[in-house]
Amino acid sequence: MAGTKASCQCNGKQQGTRSAGGSAMRAYLTNLMRTPRSFRESVIRHGAPTSDRARSQAVSHNFFLHIMSARVHRHSLKFIATAGLGVITLVLFLLLAVTGILLMVYYKPAVDQAYDSMKDISAVVPTGRFMRNIHRWAAHGMVACVILHMARVFYTSAYKKMREFNWVVGMVLFVLTLLSFTGYLLPWDQLAFWAITVGANIAQSPQEVTDALGITAQFDPGGMTKEILLGAHFVGQEALTRFYVLHCIVLPLVLTLVLGLHMWRVRKDGGLARPDEPISERPPGCDVDGSVKTWGLMGLMKGRTPAVGKELANTVPAYPNALYALAALAMLTTAVMLTLGYFFDAPLAEIANPAVPENPAKAPWYFLGLQELVGYSAFMGGVGIPSLAIIGLALIPYLDREEEDVGLWFGGSQGRRVALGSLVFTTVLTVGMLVLTVRAGWLREWMPDIPQLVITFINPGTVLVFAFAVWSLGTVLRTNSTRLGAIALFTCFLTSFVILTYFATVHRGPNWEFYWWPSLWPAAH
Repeated sequence: MAGTKASCQCNGKQQGTRSAGGSAMRAYLTNLMRTPRSFRESVIRHGAPTSDRARSQAVSHNFFLHIMSARVHRHSLKFIATAGLGVITLVLFLLLAVTGILLMVYYKPAVDQAYDSMKDISAVVPTGRFMRNIHRWAAHGMVACVILHMARVFYTSAYKKMREFNWVVGMVLFVLTLLSFTGYLLPWDQLAFWAITVGANIAQSPQEVTDALGITAQFDPGGMTKEILLGAHFVGQEALTRFYVLHCIVLPLVLTLVLGLHMWRVRKDGGLARPDEPISERPPGCDVDGSVKTWGLMGLMKGRTPAVGKELANTVPAYPNALYALAALAMLTTAVMLTLGYFFDAPLAEIANPAVPENPAKAPWYFLGLQELVGYSAFMGGVGIPSLAIIGLALIPYLDREEEDVGLWFGGSQGRRVALGSLVFTTVLTVGMLVLTVRAGWLREWMPDIPQLVITFINPGTVLVFAFAVWSLGTVLRTNSTRLGAIALFTCFLTSFVILTYFATVHRGPNWEFYWWPSLWPAAH
């Protein structure tokens, strides 16, 4: 009996174990079948976006919390408000990152292999030519969009009211974007070699001042800068290695960090700048659409940010309105880059030859305006004037403290008149200065024995800067407005940059002589 009882108990335990095992197996199979749904619920922690609350959660429960708010103002979605330049610039940066990684797989950063690897990429690697073309066009497009984006932010006063620091961050991004020039050397062809040589000579330009003062032997910042840049006194393997590391590793990492900070500050500074509107008047506890509004702890917080105390009625959920606009701009930008990459090839000249100078040796288009000024004074054209421009731009939000409606182009009709007048003034002055220097030269042609220091600090570039400053101060005195004076000065510099870039691109030929058109260049140059 005892043995029988024990046997029954043992059998019961075995059945229980089998039953538990069967339940565990059924649960495992059930969980396996539910995995797609469980994964979706772990990613999307809200219901279908059929209400304002659900649409807000679609934004606030994911990465976009750090990019955009749950609701955006209708004015921010208008194309005329921003022209989508910030989004386009971001998309171009992502295209550069993707195509750059693909090109790195086949590129060899060695002076005896770099040029051959570029030829292989263009002729042997599947879609290699296409990727290189997209990379080049995206790089040029990003520089252009950053300049236009900066102009848009300035002319709409979007650097005011808690956004001052983000303007400075934007200036850092502007400088970092211009440093994409480091990729110019990587093809190791004649165009790249001599363009970098020009850039290195500009970096060495402080020697113009130290030589004139006779202190170069004791203090040579120009020579030190050039050697740090190239790793030697000439463009060679050390320069190629440094430019490769800077272009492929350092710059992308720094740009990503600063770009993330810039976008985060846009979010934290109340979103995109827009004209002020009356605070909406609606029954307490009701949302924009009339639905009952629930409050969390964050809704009771007080502070000084632009978002506090401004529940504007004229807002829409970021999803899907802003998200669809971003997607459309991204697809359009990508389509344009794909089209340009398909129809227009990135240039690849002969292999670099230090014994055969390129004539004319020209920098990338965004440095050609400076190269024109360098022709008059290497130091002021390459270092002095650009430094003054960058510092002046960074100080704008701290010098212009006028209270005005932000988000409006030029701040109104008076600002448009000032900008137009400054454009006409700068066009006449810059073109006139170019005509004078082409036909009659400058001080060195007029007075051959004039000291070099005089040429350094009194040249067409410094004369233009001085004239722009006088014009700006005159605008301030005439209008009693520092904002209008800033508009005048910014317009002068922007207009002059465009004219000088065009002039150096089209009308400068061999030996940096003037030609009406490149077709008129001598046959051998």
